[in-house]
Amino acid sequence: MTSTAALASALVAGDRRALARALTLVERGGPDVHSLRHALPHTHSGHVVGITGAPGAGKSTLTTALAHALRAAHLTVGIIAIDPSSPLSGGSLLGDRIRMYDLAGDHGVFIRSMANRGRLGGLAAATTDASFLMGVAGFDVVLLETVGAGQSDVAVADVADTVLLVEAPGMGDEVQSIKAGILEVADVIVVNKSDRPDAQATLHQLQVLVRMNHAADDVWHVPVLGVSALAQLGITELRDALLRHREWLGVHPNTPRQYLRRRNALQRTIEIRVMESIQRNVAWDDAINQLGHSSVNIDMLATNLLTTWQKSHPTFE
Repeated sequence: MTSTAALASALVAGDRRALARALTLVERGGPDVHSLRHALPHTHSGHVVGITGAPGAGKSTLTTALAHALRAAHLTVGIIAIDPSSPLSGGSLLGDRIRMYDLAGDHGVFIRSMANRGRLGGLAAATTDASFLMGVAGFDVVLLETVGAGQSDVAVADVADTVLLVEAPGMGDEVQSIKAGILEVADVIVVNKSDRPDAQATLHQLQVLVRMNHAADDVWHVPVLGVSALAQLGITELRDALLRHREWLGVHPNTPRQYLRRRNALQRTIEIRVMESIQRNVAWDDAINQLGHSSVNIDMLATNLLTTWQKSHPTFE
């Protein structure tokens, strides 16, 4: 049995150390990732909840509270926290490790930090693989907390089964959400910090906006809920709403919204695989070395890389 096959076998058996190694593997990239993908079954998948919203909305605190609520319902929880990258090392800032310390020691919870490495959309390049790995490892629900890059966080819909949009009262993000399309991809919306006096106005405004933007062909009615992660208000109701959406998807798997998500996910996966293939070519290293010159022509470099890649006719395993 190859090392990749042994890793896949241990992962399916629920080995947490194997999961950690597999997550490191997909973050690092390379040919072994392709081998691991093909060695794993595609019949096991945890329900992925993408948690998005502007910085300061309280996503991390809410993620922690939601994890506790899911555990109270006897569900296992994987958490992928996409942290901003260090501008120097490219590594994750590991902020979630500090915020989620009270989940440590619970064998039914697995937390992984991943650096977004500057990728737009608040998502790490390996997010799709990481979410799948947690599902294969047996976690019932995977909570995917994005960086909180505001308008670019729409990309979470390409990965998540359920998109949870987190807003905060008085932040003035409601109109911006519509411009960015975040409101349109949300399956559940919450106003966090709802114990604040200005929360009801924000809650009402979002409820009106959801009704105005509800598509005629979308039979899922997006709930807009008030919660307070710190005060533990409305967390159980939020958990139940997310689980209802999971059940609803089982009955309505082919809505126009789900079709669009699958199409976008296909496009995103192809983009990632093509980029991985280009980076394995020696021409990539040559191009990177040329970036040290201020006179470098980026468009020409990109054209040369694509031409070299096309000539090589790579075989995707």
